[in-house]
Amino acid sequence: MLNYLWLNNNKIRDVSGLKHNHGITELYLHNNQLTSVTGALNHLKSLQVLTLHNNQLTKLEETISELKGMQFLKTLSLFLNPLAQESPYRLYVIHHLPLLKMLDKKEIKQEEKEAAFRKYSPERFRILQSIAFGKRVESVVPNSQSRALIQHGDYATGRLQTCSLLRGRNGTLITRKMKRSLMQFSTVDWNTMATSKQTSEGETFETPHRVIIRFR
Repeated sequence: MLNYLWLNNNKIRDVSGLKHNHGITELYLHNNQLTSVTGALNHLKSLQVLTLHNNQLTKLEETISELKGMQFLKTLSLFLNPLAQESPYRLYVIHHLPLLKMLDKKEIKQEEKEAAFRKYSPERFRILQSIAFGKRVESVVPNSQSRALIQHGDYATGRLQTCSLLRGRNGTLITRKMKRSLMQFSTVDWNTMATSKQTSEGETFETPHRVIIRFR
């Protein structure tokens, strides 16, 4: 039933003796001589605070892999370890442990999360930037002018273009063609959407979206 454990400021080299302590929520292991935590901590699914700074941890990927299953981990410190000298160490940790709130005694900012996602998931970032919802919209062809300039955006590139629509003798036919060809797209930045957990906790988020008119 152990919840809080302070083992800091010793000369500990190995922490594999915690196999039966599944309920630990705060574990303080800073200022020791740990060279690895692989296989020693991944069973601590309830862990919320973990301090590992000022040890001898050298393998960033292995260390973070050990912590990936900790869905309640909010505070982590790894500074003053050799692995913290790797570049870009902070973005790597933020990306692979997305539920963290504090890293090395500094609050994780939304800008850092976006930068980490852009760096380590470039393909997903590209896809999310191009997602749009489309629907048919009614259009109106101007009656007073023989030429209407309609400015529209390309939903994939965001570039503005200008096209000229010339009315022929049969205005009804052109109106019908316009109605068949005009689509309205709404794009949403999914990085700003609240998760189900955040919604249940009462957090509020704005959902900015952009409406684009495009011709097929």
